[in-house]
Amino acid sequence: MSASPRGSHKVGAAYSVLLEKELYGEVDPTVHKLVWPSTGNYGIGGAWVGCRMGCTSIVVLPELMSRERFEQIESYGGIVIKTPGSESNVKEIYDKTWELRKDPDVRVLNQFEVMGNYRFHYYVTGNTIIELAAQLAEQGIGTGKVTAYVSAMGSAGTIAAGDRLKQQWADHLIVGLEPIQCPTLFNNGYGAHDIQGIGDKHATWIHNVWNMDAIMCIDDIESKKGLQLLTEEAGWRAMIDDFGVPEADVQQMARIFGISGVCNLLGAIKTAKYYGLGRDDLIVTICTDAIDRYRSVMADLTATYGAMDAREAAARVEWIIQGQKLDWINEGTRANRTQWHNLKYYTWVEQQGKSIEELDAQKSQDWWRQHQEMVSKIDAKLLEYRAAQAVSG
Repeated sequence: MSASPRGSHKVGAAYSVLLEKELYGEVDPTVHKLVWPSTGNYGIGGAWVGCRMGCTSIVVLPELMSRERFEQIESYGGIVIKTPGSESNVKEIYDKTWELRKDPDVRVLNQFEVMGNYRFHYYVTGNTIIELAAQLAEQGIGTGKVTAYVSAMGSAGTIAAGDRLKQQWADHLIVGLEPIQCPTLFNNGYGAHDIQGIGDKHATWIHNVWNMDAIMCIDDIESKKGLQLLTEEAGWRAMIDDFGVPEADVQQMARIFGISGVCNLLGAIKTAKYYGLGRDDLIVTICTDAIDRYRSVMADLTATYGAMDAREAAARVEWIIQGQKLDWINEGTRANRTQWHNLKYYTWVEQQGKSIEELDAQKSQDWWRQHQEMVSKIDAKLLEYRAAQAVSG
């Protein structure tokens, strides 16, 4: 699945979150200033959606994100507040949003917490994947069934599509990804990494960890060097001339991948190897954004490691793409899922005001189904609102 309007698959999630808040009277665009905590894609989506609705949109994100992210947010009319650190430093974002909440006209639309983000990806992304699987089967690709869904977690909204897929196919596999440099669910991790958009050093409130079948970790250097391979001339030539990849496919990949998209691709390869999947097994992952966010990161990579020539490009195909190893993998045993769940305590109960009772409720899939079932009610409320607006207009 490739990126969505404005180059960010989080445009839809941002729209869904804001729409729900407005429908239920929690946000008035004519009064409230909207705060979008983000490490990039959600902030870009929030700036685009919020500003188009005439809202003041404030995006809080770490100062070490790519230069292009800040430029794009500001080009839509969003206000940027930079917090210390990199992708891994979401605690600092939360601290800033608590400070901003002191203004009674501020509304924080926290993607890591609000279930509108979960619902959008469960319903829209999940059902879109089911439709695409059927279309691919008609083209002779797969059987119409999605064997595995692979997604790195930032807010853990995107991985919610797996909940819908597992309802469609009971033996479906949901595989989450994290950076080796900050393996939070895998190893209670700390550290810093540069797979921008994922791995935010905490278990998010909206992540249904009890439904995840495995966590795998991917190297951020492999993800960045892999992106360089897909988006620079030497890499194109190696894939076309040395490995026989059709030129049209090479040029398409050059347009649709960003760092986290390459991470997802490597995770899909790792999943296929680990579970012994074959040609009829369809694995779905997401291209969350594209190279236009990362030209400055690629320039820094070249400055650090030197220019990628033909020999280096061929080596990267063998080392990064073909040579993905079966390390850094934990399956979703009951013990591991309990550990993943318990990690939520430190952020959400100790820091963000949730109760133990709310946290314990998430252990039951009934809790998640109740949120899924709200989709039809929200749709009906939206249609009612639009009908009223048409009459009054």
